[in-house]
Amino acid sequence: MSILEKLKWRYATKKFDTSKKLSQNQVNTLKEAFNLTALSYGLQTLKLVIIEDKILREQLVEHSYGQRQVVDASHLLVICIQNEINEDDVDIHFETIKTVRQTPDEILNPFRDGLKSTIQNMSIDKKNDWAIRQAYITLGNLMTVCAVEHIDSCPMEGFVPEQVNKVLELDKYGLTSVLLLPVGYRAQDDMFASLKKVRKPLSETIIEM
Repeated sequence: MSILEKLKWRYATKKFDTSKKLSQNQVNTLKEAFNLTALSYGLQTLKLVIIEDKILREQLVEHSYGQRQVVDASHLLVICIQNEINEDDVDIHFETIKTVRQTPDEILNPFRDGLKSTIQNMSIDKKNDWAIRQAYITLGNLMTVCAVEHIDSCPMEGFVPEQVNKVLELDKYGLTSVLLLPVGYRAQDDMFASLKKVRKPLSETIIEM
């Protein structure tokens, strides 16, 4: 299948086959895809929580408006943002660059200082908004990789973050849940799997200049 055929194949899976599981190689691919997502400044202030434990996931159903995908899928991916973004994150990032690329401080420091200044001048709300936008970039990347790997997924905003945070004890990691992505395999009787994809024609969505 071409990439376009795979994107047409994917849909927001409403019913998962509870008997099918992703292989560890597939899970590892999703981990790497998360880590390779292009993010603003290359600053990785997101974390991915991968939950296989069905007992734990069952507790999340009531906080996801009864959507069974969170427990019926093979795994549940929870994309989280840090509660705080500060200068330490910048230093960690640039020290990693220095280690990996052997880039000298005299080249890195102006960029390091500039990014620190940018973050210092952000309000808490602006930082959170910025981080959430990065989470959506990550979601899109993961969904595309799922399609390429023939893994079904269902992006979910419909949940109560405060309650999910509490069940998963995310506060002890300094994290807040932003998006859920159940992944696995569609059930044979998911009626939505056979429905034609509905999109506007390209003439109405693309502007060429």
